[in-house]
Amino acid sequence: MPGQVRPVTDEQDGLLAYLAQMRYVIKLTAYGLTPEQLRATPSASALSVAGLIKHVASTEEGWLATVRGEQQPIDYGAYERNFVLAEDETVEDLFAMYDRVAEATEKTVRDIDDLDHQVPIDHSVPWNPKEHDFWSLRWVLLHLVQETARHAGHADVIRETVDGATAYPLMAAAEGWPESPWMKPWKKA
Repeated sequence: MPGQVRPVTDEQDGLLAYLAQMRYVIKLTAYGLTPEQLRATPSASALSVAGLIKHVASTEEGWLATVRGEQQPIDYGAYERNFVLAEDETVEDLFAMYDRVAEATEKTVRDIDDLDHQVPIDHSVPWNPKEHDFWSLRWVLLHLVQETARHAGHADVIRETVDGATAYPLMAAAEGWPESPWMKPWKKA
């Protein structure tokens, strides 16, 4: 996938394309890391590259379950666990799960095919507006783009702290771009 989103055909296509791009760039932050580096928390926070990827995948899964009207138990322990790649989990497991979530998201959006589709607002949490009863599917997709992009930025900083790698050299390495005077693909030290 290139560094820019391809031309889009309509609003739904654009929202799904930008969400796919944000999924891709956050996954790139894991490229070439060892299991220990994936779990590293080199900043003042408890965030790791793998934990951020797991978080955005589980967040997307939760939002789309809400869109589909599926009941979800409140589980604060699961929320905390979804920021940590467990010892028995691999990055391959994580990517496979995220790919399944992405496929389910895209199928749900295409099946509903109405960006104005109403999604009930959960009023039990203080950060959601009390004066409205529904989000739209459009709002949910925009929120997921925002959430994933925000955490991709966090993952970029963590990755750079772990081994010095930055976004475009990682993309160049992952995609096999040729070296040029202005772009040197990342190489494992």
